[in-house]
Amino acid sequence: MSYTAATVQLLSEKGTLVEGDAADEYFPYIEALSDEQLREFHRQMVVIRRFDIEAANLQRQGQLALWIPSLGQEAAQVGSGFAARPQDHIFPAYREHVVARIRGIDPVKIIEMLRGISHGGWDPKTNNNFHLYTLVIGSQTLHATGYAMGVQLDGATATGDAEKDIAVIVYFGDGASSQGDVSEALVFAASYQTPQVFFLQNNHWAISIPVETQSRTPLYLRPGGFGIPGVQIDGNDVLASYAVTRANLDAARSGAGPRFIEALTFRMGAHTTSDDPTKYQESALLQSWVPKDPITRFETWLRSRGEGDEFFAEIATEAEDLAADVRRRTLAIVDPPVTKMFEHVYTDPHPLMGEQQAWLAAYEAAFEGGQA
Repeated sequence: MSYTAATVQLLSEKGTLVEGDAADEYFPYIEALSDEQLREFHRQMVVIRRFDIEAANLQRQGQLALWIPSLGQEAAQVGSGFAARPQDHIFPAYREHVVARIRGIDPVKIIEMLRGISHGGWDPKTNNNFHLYTLVIGSQTLHATGYAMGVQLDGATATGDAEKDIAVIVYFGDGASSQGDVSEALVFAASYQTPQVFFLQNNHWAISIPVETQSRTPLYLRPGGFGIPGVQIDGNDVLASYAVTRANLDAARSGAGPRFIEALTFRMGAHTTSDDPTKYQESALLQSWVPKDPITRFETWLRSRGEGDEFFAEIATEAEDLAADVRRRTLAIVDPPVTKMFEHVYTDPHPLMGEQQAWLAAYEAAFEGGQA
């Protein structure tokens, strides 16, 4: 059996606007954007890619335990990240570095987390509702659905005021879609008609398993079995990512129930720095995606609108400055005190933590006194 996806694309691979039924309904969202907003889309994509490369280099030099690249997925993340309204809550997986930056997270906080010196990186309550990275594959879909149910119970949605009503967006990948947690989240989201968007970044690989092995049908069709509408977009088209996500978030916040977006993109590098994609990925496949690069595509379109070399040079300089700053601050990081591991394990002081901390202190003191 074959399936043909009506993939929403607003900007072609050649950097020209696309016309057609699948695109026309979303163009009003693009027309409402200012020139400065469009420039910001490009700025964030370019800067985060340079940060991504620098972070991977730092890991190779022993400064991080692990790095999780987002190379090639910038458009899917930037478009959807800007589509969320300030009051919305965002539940990332572990690759949404630019969404974090859009919401005001200092990139070094991500570095600290993957260096292993923080409990989570940031406090969502004071960082624009951007929740913590989740390394347990797919579990964040349950966290997001539970939060969206809470939003309903609080009466913070479907009042008719799009500037105040809260919606929730959760990011996950094609590999996570095979996890039971995701199916359970879809069940509860459909049952309770949560104000929520499931944003699946289909980068075609769950580590070494191709998406064709995981699913015999396009992934945007899966939520239909749960009663949730799904749409497939060109994930390397930042305009489509923005417009479709904004439309679906607003529908969800209005009381229309949950929505599902599958963004077709490609992981241009390794799953993480502990992975070697050359072991399972044909180089020809990778090369076939190079012309679809989201940054090159958007730059072509911006130039056609009159943006000149000065603008792009400015962004390149900003990207290099950020990379240098991240490197400088990473090398200056001091390991936290050992006692930090006992903090925040429980909300309130707990006797077990006190006992363990006392035991560790005595153990270390034994070495210092030459008794061990």
